[in-house]
Amino acid sequence: MRIDDYLSTVGIVKRRTVAKQLGSNGLIEVNGRVVKPAYQVNARDIIVIKGSHPFRAEVLAIPTGSVPKAKRDEYFKVL
Repeated sequence: MRIDDYLSTVGIVKRRTVAKQLGSNGLIEVNGRVVKPAYQVNARDIIVIKGSHPFRAEVLAIPTGSVPKAKRDEYFKVL
């Protein structure tokens, strides 16, 4: 799953277009490397979002469809 899609699906970012802009502007790092919006997310990746609201999380699982709000914490852990 692409990182922009992952961020919006699990609710870290409200919209995929916002996640895509973050990636295009170099504000998303995975495992210490700046990545583009098309980066394929893997379990145990560490995602860091820079900017006015910095965020750091570990990917626990990759969803296969939409994720209900009650189950979002199963897919990432805030660090």
